[in-house]
Amino acid sequence: AALDAARSLERESGDARPLVAELNAISPAKARQVSTTLGSVGADTVDGSISGPPPRSPGTTRIYLSGPRAAEVAALPFAGVERVVVSDVVGDASAVKMCTASVYKGRIAVLAQALRTANTHGVVDHVLADLVSSGLVDADRTGTTLGVASAKAWRYVAEMEEIAETQQAAGLTPDLFRSLAAVYADLAERAVAEMPEDVPDGLSLADVLTRFSDENAGRSGAT
Repeated sequence: AALDAARSLERESGDARPLVAELNAISPAKARQVSTTLGSVGADTVDGSISGPPPRSPGTTRIYLSGPRAAEVAALPFAGVERVVVSDVVGDASAVKMCTASVYKGRIAVLAQALRTANTHGVVDHVLADLVSSGLVDADRTGTTLGVASAKAWRYVAEMEEIAETQQAAGLTPDLFRSLAAVYADLAERAVAEMPEDVPDGLSLADVLTRFSDENAGRSGAT
């Protein structure tokens, strides 16, 4: 909805000439479209992206910023949040997000697919033990990790599509992340909770996989 929001600001700005920080997880091309839309009414855009969890403790969350006025947004008091000015080019901060999210969220989707497949074949224990031995997963946290991902999956679908568009613009196939969008759409249908905060810590992997395999699993309220 980033472009719709920009058009709304364009219509409602009146005589105001706001500085707009666009922090959604969107492609660089879409960030530039937002900037162009707002520029038509004299507003400046700072492209931004958020990396990491909510800033419950310092050092876990950063905001990447780009554009001619990025330093002004970086100077705002975001307690416990690191601000990184990438460049003076709108789109560069979004490019950072599209690349980091492709790894952070892409690997969770791959893990979900692997463990759901293992569950079908009855080999979850062997697959999990192998992944734990390689340091790729934490056995005690895997259920919670996938449960939380399912609760947020409804909003990851569009983000995977944005990553696909970004990679296509880089001359790469968009097929990988279009497929991961489908993975998250399916997880959203089987979400273990409507909100990530409602997923219990220490949720068992077995319970999550049972939910994921339940053909009668209802839609998440957020979808």
